[in-house]
Amino acid sequence: MTKRDYYEILGVSKNADKTEIKKAYRKIALKYHPDKNPGDKSAEEKFKEAAEAYEILSNEEKKAKYDRFGHSAFDGGQGFSGGGMSMDDIFSHFGDIFENFGFGGGFSSGSRSGRRVNKGSNLRVKVKLDLKDILNGTTKKIKVKKYVECSHCTGTGSADGSFDNCTTCRGSGQVIQIRNTMLGQMQTSSTCPTCRGEGKIIKNKCTHCYGEGIVKGEEVVQITVPAGVAEGMQMKVGGKGSAPRRGGINGDLHVVFEENEHPELIRDEEDLLYNLFISFPEAALGTSVEIPTIESKVKIKIAPGTQGGKVLRLRGKGLPTYGSYGKGDILVKVNVWVPTKLEKDEKRILEKLKNSDNFEPKPDKNEKSFFDRMKDMF
Repeated sequence: MTKRDYYEILGVSKNADKTEIKKAYRKIALKYHPDKNPGDKSAEEKFKEAAEAYEILSNEEKKAKYDRFGHSAFDGGQGFSGGGMSMDDIFSHFGDIFENFGFGGGFSSGSRSGRRVNKGSNLRVKVKLDLKDILNGTTKKIKVKKYVECSHCTGTGSADGSFDNCTTCRGSGQVIQIRNTMLGQMQTSSTCPTCRGEGKIIKNKCTHCYGEGIVKGEEVVQITVPAGVAEGMQMKVGGKGSAPRRGGINGDLHVVFEENEHPELIRDEEDLLYNLFISFPEAALGTSVEIPTIESKVKIKIAPGTQGGKVLRLRGKGLPTYGSYGKGDILVKVNVWVPTKLEKDEKRILEKLKNSDNFEPKPDKNEKSFFDRMKDMF
């Protein structure tokens, strides 16, 4: 199914600032909030759709990618837009949107009943890629060390599953304070410090996790790396971070890409640069040479009389443009190698050639100008 335009969903223009975007999202989110539309699947989908749009447009970096590449910028599971948002995701990330409007951080009729949703910590890992990985895209398996749910108490922290209601908040997870001010009484609520918002106290703590509900462990996570990614780009894998204390939703895993240096090719965005060295006779007479590409080698002809500094372009042999269908080129800079030591016979031949009119330097103005523009690339 084709996704709707995020700006259209929120009813804002592309020039809208963060304040306008947040205001538009709040209006739509409150209209379709599950507490106002119990059992209405259509309203729930609109609620999720608006949250997905807000998650992208409220982030400057993601908004810039969306403006350039559209929905394809987030293919492969990056962000919520890649895999959809759950209700826990929405209330965990954007719960502040609903403050002062009579809604809690979840379904008021559900089991959480306004209590704070625990979320595990996010993790960050680095993944090294070769140019071949970047050319075609790839799948990587990563071993992630993190906190996982305790198997002995199934993450509850209780040895026998028994709990008492918190006496401080009386099971609500929130404590209310009333203060007298010049404007009258002001009521504020905050997370209960005794039960940390859970509304209950463990009777007998699990001896394996000491009542935390989590233990140190590891998981092998498989990620799909899209073609064309670059050094420093990040991809979020939702729910693959650490497990939370005593239930809730897992944190996210942020994967940062690093690029292994190629032995012969230099990357310049989608283009690849290659320094070719040929001898003076080869430059004068012409020759055929092999040029490395990412996957193989290709043979090209060097025309007779090729000047040092000339740049040859192998179209479509570079890297794909991330989030698009374009592809870069390989730029081959020709360098004429001059020997540092000569044999007597070689020196005698060059002495004869030195005085020939045909060997007098006659630089092409356009060629020189082009070389000046390109030399800083190498």
